[in-house]
Amino acid sequence: MAAAGSRPPGQGTAAALTDAPLLSDLAEGPQGGAAHWLQTSDAQRIRIGIWPAQGTAQGTGRGTLLLFPGRTEYIEKYGRFAHPVTRAGLSMLAVDWRGQGLADRPPHRWDMGHVETFDEYQRDVASIVQAAEALDLPRPWYLLGHSMGGAIGLRALHNGLSVERAVFTAPMWGILMSPGSRLAAGFLSRLSQRLGLDKRFTPSMGPAAAMPFAANPLTHDRETFEYFEGQVAKRPELNLGGPSVRWLIEALKETAELVSLKAPAVPALTYLGSQEAIVDPARIRDRMASWPGGRLEVVDGARHEVLMERPEIRERVIQGALSWCLDENGKS
Repeated sequence: MAAAGSRPPGQGTAAALTDAPLLSDLAEGPQGGAAHWLQTSDAQRIRIGIWPAQGTAQGTGRGTLLLFPGRTEYIEKYGRFAHPVTRAGLSMLAVDWRGQGLADRPPHRWDMGHVETFDEYQRDVASIVQAAEALDLPRPWYLLGHSMGGAIGLRALHNGLSVERAVFTAPMWGILMSPGSRLAAGFLSRLSQRLGLDKRFTPSMGPAAAMPFAANPLTHDRETFEYFEGQVAKRPELNLGGPSVRWLIEALKETAELVSLKAPAVPALTYLGSQEAIVDPARIRDRMASWPGGRLEVVDGARHEVLMERPEIRERVIQGALSWCLDENGKS
């Protein structure tokens, strides 16, 4: 599904690194973090944030975790998560995908999630890999892909992203939709460009708006919910509304193709909340059932954000993910 002219990870032009802001007051991450602007092969500016492993010399440690966030997310949302990662001896790199965070936004509407094709995200991945190599981030590298980042990450593995192990949390290998909504999406896919609908918000979605805790499908933990909701309240430029019709069409095409492919030859651990209401649990179960060296963990009582759930849940998931990456239990 690679677009004409696109390159697999690590095969593009050298990533130019320039200093970018890291909003440390919002992130509440470890000391020593830094951010950089990258320019992709199609001239989009994206941002990466890096927290080095704690208690190690520069450029050393037990490896690097490449964190691929979900739709609407941004680097600072994972500042707290960087603490246990870096304490475990790993450096951590997170990214603002094109169209979100402080990265370049769609010219027609800054608060809409939009791409022409999901292959565009692989150009972001190529720039991330080039930057990680230029910065000599410690190896081995590990992947953690959440939600949309799980779809981008799975495609990157198929494209040859070189990581030792992978962790996925609520990966977007399918989107949870009612039969009626799925039928409507198919209708839109046939008519959207002809009628000029592809750059409009997906029906029932719109500009970014505050979400009440009682109605949120992300986490049961109010304090964590207020942490990331407070971030976008203080810095509205980080916020993002619903996706475009084109984004939805391309996401449905990409996820359908991904689940039809043979699993990559990378050991993978996937976490799925028992109360998942955003991505399609059946697609995740099917994918992991046929993944050699893979394991699915269903997290009882968790919603979509298993890394940001109640303390007893998130601590168990985080430690399990780190143990998996570092193979502390000897599992493969």
